[in-house]
Amino acid sequence: FQAEDGIRARSPSRGLGDVYKRQVQIACDIGGTFTDLVAQVSDGQAHVRKVPSTPALPGAAVVTGLRQLLDNLNLAFSDITEVVHGTTVGSNIILQKRGGKTGLITTTGFRDVLEIGRIRTPTMFDVAWDKPSPLVPRRYRVEVAERMAANGEVVVPLDEESVIAAGSRLVKEGVETAAVCFLHSCINSEHERRAQALLRSAFPQLRVTASCDVLPEIKEYERTSTTVVNAYLLPGMQRYLESLAIELADAGMDAPILVIASSGGMMKIETAMEKPVFAVGSGPAGGVIGSMRLGREIDCLDAIAFDMGGTTAKASIIESGDVTITSEYEFRDGMSTPSRFIKGGGYMLKVPAIDIAEVGAGGGSIAWIDEGGLLQVGPISAGAEPGPVCYGLGNERPTVTDANVALGILNQDSLAGGSVLINAVSATTAIRRHIAEPLDLSLIEAAAGIRQIVNVAMARAIRSVTIERGRDPRHMTLFAFGGSGPAHAVDVAALLGISKVIIPVMSGVFSAVGMLGADVEHNFVENLFRPLERIKASDLMDVIERLRESGTERLQKDGFGEVDRQLQFSADLHYFGQSSELNVAFNPEDVEHGGLGSLSKAFHAAYLETYGYQNNEPVELVNIRLSAFGIRRHRVAFAEGQSGVTSGEVPESFRNVWFDSTRELISTVVYPRSAIERTEVRGPAILESYDTTIVVPPGCGAVTDKCGSVVISVPSELVGDTP
Repeated sequence: FQAEDGIRARSPSRGLGDVYKRQVQIACDIGGTFTDLVAQVSDGQAHVRKVPSTPALPGAAVVTGLRQLLDNLNLAFSDITEVVHGTTVGSNIILQKRGGKTGLITTTGFRDVLEIGRIRTPTMFDVAWDKPSPLVPRRYRVEVAERMAANGEVVVPLDEESVIAAGSRLVKEGVETAAVCFLHSCINSEHERRAQALLRSAFPQLRVTASCDVLPEIKEYERTSTTVVNAYLLPGMQRYLESLAIELADAGMDAPILVIASSGGMMKIETAMEKPVFAVGSGPAGGVIGSMRLGREIDCLDAIAFDMGGTTAKASIIESGDVTITSEYEFRDGMSTPSRFIKGGGYMLKVPAIDIAEVGAGGGSIAWIDEGGLLQVGPISAGAEPGPVCYGLGNERPTVTDANVALGILNQDSLAGGSVLINAVSATTAIRRHIAEPLDLSLIEAAAGIRQIVNVAMARAIRSVTIERGRDPRHMTLFAFGGSGPAHAVDVAALLGISKVIIPVMSGVFSAVGMLGADVEHNFVENLFRPLERIKASDLMDVIERLRESGTERLQKDGFGEVDRQLQFSADLHYFGQSSELNVAFNPEDVEHGGLGSLSKAFHAAYLETYGYQNNEPVELVNIRLSAFGIRRHRVAFAEGQSGVTSGEVPESFRNVWFDSTRELISTVVYPRSAIERTEVRGPAILESYDTTIVVPPGCGAVTDKCGSVVISVPSELVGDTP
């Protein structure tokens, strides 16, 4: 990969023999099992490093991996010009319930909004379902006297003494972070901002988050839930990001640190520490952005981004060359997805995010037998510590990686260029003891069963962002990446009726690569809740202009000139009486010259595409949104597949490999990935590289494209008739 516009320090007037100082951009992606680092050097080469994650101190793996990477490149921390960071720390805090002790201060009568929610359940007839426990127990939810009307008029003035009393009560209970969420503060935030100022002045040790700063939108439950999640994340994310910044500074780095947001854009580390709720989906966003940019380069505009790592598998769709953004999603155990139909099963986050479905199915997912004697895989993962059994770090329960070792799919001696030693005997012993013998299966049958179950789980995640969104995956291309994704990609594609799979260069660290291709992004929103027919075009243009000024000012502060600024407007609309909205992009010039009819027309078209029908009900406008992008001059381009990943490739060899399509062990040739650059590879074949293993099943053909990606064609006999 080369950097767009170049970041070489050599002046055009200098000769080719002149010495110039190399500089480097860094992307780091902290996963559940490995931390991936990519260095984009000013000489045009990209270099990677995978190191085991350190869950107790996530930043330690970043610093360790960076030190190794820079030493290999003969560079110092002072040569780093920028660090782009994606992390699963925020999502792990919620999953593991390790957030700060949180309180909620709210309007009298609204203490139980978190528990009431939308009175929805994810499964209508599941009597055994338990609602997730609120992140703020009831004893830490305190009411204060105040009230705003829906039009922003003061009904009950703010009782400042009750605010101080509420803060005092929470501090005495040991609460370290508090969310302030008052009724209708999205219309008039005066009371909320005054309460926030009082609490910060009287209790400086208390972290305070106000909903008007996090989510100034209607809907009390969504606004309260999102603000509470932000407050819950504050202590852990602040400590983590501060620690990372200090460690990198102590090592000699003075470059800025940018954090990937859930929407795929970037934000400054200071913003991430203030509003961590916008980075809950930070980890998987980079891979989707990378898939979008790579797809544009090779004219593959309708695709599925499929990322399988050590702990989870993620799926998202790209349509007409753009990622799919949602304005809300629920974070829950099992499969997290921004479904418009299944609600009530998790913690509501009403923030811009890439529409990603995530399921606990990764290389480290543990296989187990349930009470009914059925084989299950995940969602519990062996993670980085202790990791799969074959790593020899103390785990005794078999994982998907162990199954792939037993089936010959993964190298049975080492991975990651020899840096991770593999004990195949331990893997097979664990599968035999915990799965094969209890179920009266052979070793191969048990290992194959583990692999097939995880494949079906991942196919289900892809269905949730395609078929459940009214999209046919058979008409799309599957972009597969992550440390484990290329080893499962063709089998998952076959389950969905997909005939073309693309494995990008540096696919094992592709989420980090994608981060280097992202832009700085800021999101703004303003309420304008009324029927579309009652809105004057001039009123709408006033809102647009205010948002435009806010976005431009923020980007100017970030150092982006007019040429590098891009503003994208959208509107949240619904039919009269509906409680959910569709977000529709629009051009302000169309509204200015053609009136509001263009918005109505765009909404009807989007509704028909999403739900399969439309009606003639009046349309209501809820919010106007602005995404303000700062276009980074030196972001990674995907025009050429250049990388410094050549070390650790194995010589050509053979081993017995089990394939889903043939259901038998076949003597299979194992190539270094670089071999495919010279010729077409026909399956059965295995392609190994430092960062991943690519499986080419029997009957499939694999070639490289102009960007260096491996393109696998899946024959019709392997592809089912229905996805």
